[in-house]
Amino acid sequence: MDINADFTKRALVHSAEEPWIASPMAGVDRRMLDRIGDEVARATTIVRYAPGSHFSPHTHTGGEEFIVLEGVFQDEHGDYPAGSYVRNPPTSSHTPGSDLGCTIFVKLWQFDMADRTQIRKEMKIEPEASTNGVSTLELHRDAREVVSYHQIDAEAAFEITGPGGIELLVLDGTLREGGVQLQSGSWLRLPDGQTLKAKSGETGARVWVKTGHLPFAKPPAA
Repeated sequence: MDINADFTKRALVHSAEEPWIASPMAGVDRRMLDRIGDEVARATTIVRYAPGSHFSPHTHTGGEEFIVLEGVFQDEHGDYPAGSYVRNPPTSSHTPGSDLGCTIFVKLWQFDMADRTQIRKEMKIEPEASTNGVSTLELHRDAREVVSYHQIDAEAAFEITGPGGIELLVLDGTLREGGVQLQSGSWLRLPDGQTLKAKSGETGARVWVKTGHLPFAKPPAA
């Protein structure tokens, strides 16, 4: 299965407008943003857990990165409320689920296979951190990519440059980019060589961003 699999092209999905697709696990549904592969896939996905739903125990051979968008995600290592950013590196394992239900944004099979760094952070910025209307929290940095969280004041410019591509998820609020309105749940991917130039709406915006990673995009290992 290939979805937005050409990383040399711009891709945009307003995920809130997409239908939920059932996964092989009862009570767990998905909105697929990009994907190379079938059930074992290099994938970027919005995943919704119904209350009381759980996946079977499994190992993340290619690693897992996620943000909790709504509710509380859970596994045997703890509870992860909305606003949690988590990196479970290759070879890590868990039994995920949610007693009360939750929605997460998750990326699979996108790690350096030698990475063994476990990360859990809260996406929270102090108000005084703002510069030119934008507050930034770096979530992760390595030789392949930079991951960050941004709070953008109302009607503020938001620009990102740098090699290796740009990926953005709007968590709430609105952004105007290239004549297109991005809203909560909008996911944008710009190829290597393009610059993000956007402006927030009257309520501002909160966004998750990853840069530099697209040259490493490839199908999962067998």
